[in-house]
Parts: sequence; C-alpha cells; structure tokens
Amino acid sequence: MEIPVLIERVPGNGYRATGGTFAIVGEGATPEEALSQFKERFSAKLSNGARIASVTIPSIEHPWMEFAGMFDPNDPLIQEWHAIMKEQRDHDEDVE
Repeated sequence: MEIPVLIERVPGNGYRATGGTFAIVGEGATPEEALSQFKERFSAKLSNGARIASVTIPSIEHPWMEFAGMFDPNDPLIQEWHAIMKEQRDHDEDVE
C-alpha cells in the first residue's frame, strides 16, 4: 500500500513527516473557491521547502489466512458437517 507523506522543515526542530492527509484546509463559498484556497496553502508549504514523498507499507496477512479453503467442499464428511450446521441453524431459528 502506498501512502503520500508530506515532509517539511520545522524551525529549530528538524523535520516533520505527515502521512495521509496533510492537515491543509481550503474553505470558500463555492467548491472552486475552497479548492483554490487549498492549492494556495499547499503551494505555500511547497515553496517553503516542504516536499511530498511516498512510503510503501507492507500488507499484513491475517494469521489464519493460510487455512482458508483447506477443506474440499466435495468431501462427503464436509458436506455432512455443513448439513448438520444448517439443520442446527434452522432449528435455532424455529426456537426463537
């Protein structure tokens, strides 16, 4: 997964990296005005030495994913198991 990161200098404190959204807001009476103000504020950050980078975050696989699909749906034992579960669910619905 790629996420955008804004890197900007912080006076007397090195740099700040802000991920995802950049906490830059533009407001206006119309969508065009709001977007224009956003562009101005973003451009001001860039002209002050900020830059945009991209960071790749590795995907984390669910620990049980390796077991998904391990049972053959055509196996008679699995079909019997499914039938028993369905029968039990139907019974539970009738009781409620």
